[in-house]
Amino acid sequence: MSMTTGTHALVRRTHEERVLAALRAGGAMSRGELSKRVGLSRTTLSEITASLLQRGAIVVADTDAATRSGSGRPAERLALDPASGQFLGVDFGHRRVHVVIADAAHEIIAAGLEPYHNDAPWSVRLGVAFDLIDGLCTARGVHLGALQAVGIGVPGPYTGAGARGPRVTWRPQAAPEGVDLAFAGRFGTPVVADNNTRLAALAEAIYEPEPVSDLVYVRLSDGVGGGLVVAGRLVTGARGYAGELGHVTANPGGSQCRCGKRGCLETVASVPAILAGCRARGVDVENLDDLAAAVTKGDPVADAVLRDVGTTLGRVLGAAAMALNPNEVVIGGEVVHVAPVIVEQAAAALRYELYSIPAEKPLVVRRSQLRDSDGALGALAAIFHQSPLLAGYPEPAESDDGATQQRSTW
Repeated sequence: MSMTTGTHALVRRTHEERVLAALRAGGAMSRGELSKRVGLSRTTLSEITASLLQRGAIVVADTDAATRSGSGRPAERLALDPASGQFLGVDFGHRRVHVVIADAAHEIIAAGLEPYHNDAPWSVRLGVAFDLIDGLCTARGVHLGALQAVGIGVPGPYTGAGARGPRVTWRPQAAPEGVDLAFAGRFGTPVVADNNTRLAALAEAIYEPEPVSDLVYVRLSDGVGGGLVVAGRLVTGARGYAGELGHVTANPGGSQCRCGKRGCLETVASVPAILAGCRARGVDVENLDDLAAAVTKGDPVADAVLRDVGTTLGRVLGAAAMALNPNEVVIGGEVVHVAPVIVEQAAAALRYELYSIPAEKPLVVRRSQLRDSDGALGALAAIFHQSPLLAGYPEPAESDDGATQQRSTW
């Protein structure tokens, strides 16, 4: 791709976004009204709207015949196509993929989840994801002809190194070669990839009644991960490990962690560790459903195990909160919806750790509002270019011919 071609495509995409934004804000409009609203010549606007109509991003809603005065042919009024998927968010977890599709108004129009085995190769995971996307589009009557961008969340640290290749902005370290390129090739759109837990933190910060500028997020799942939003920016760190709370030492001399250390928070607060802790004390639990049953019947041993987990978690979060002074601390993962006592105990321990710090407003410690969709919604947030929380993301990479892959004008 030459520099001239790349610049032309960038300008065209910018014009398209302005037209879509105007229709999103103002509803159905004639081409003349659109031309005045977005400041484009009628010739340029005609080219842009013709392309958007052909791809299905917009439709002819009606004409202005009812309100038109004088003679002349009624003008068509254009509107967003409610069945057009404009943004695609994908969250690859350890055992499942979650997909959300949003329209031009940034409203979710389709969402779904599909499991796979924990040891499934990435070729299988990709196939499951693509089949899920196709199935959602068929079932909900959604088309992706005007798709603008794809956001992908994957497990593992993210280095911030720009990926090279057409329409790909960056790749997390754990994403195998070709996953982001597979999406870029299949859909022909820009792709953003990042750690899925970090994207979940972004989702929790953005999908609030009021966005949160400083937030510490931890998710308890098969492992323990986290994410940090500091001064309105999603933090990645120098090597992509920012927010990696799961491998903070919580119990020196404790159990061996998969990272090689002993006593990491993950050895205490991950779902497998919590279940193992219950079994070690005589509670017969093999999965979260069993744990939910034990909690429901008020098993005192299970309650004690969960409170110990919450206390340990609170101490680690207290250290992070002491250093970062957030507005909120959010604890996510299905286990905290099954066992809310973990959050209650963590909040008590955390506030004890921060007791000496004066505050006009108490620190908010809460359970995550989002559940299975958190990483996928964060992936969507990462491609909604108007998000202020993206200001600290790495600069886009250059392609092999030197043309910059822009992300700020999607």
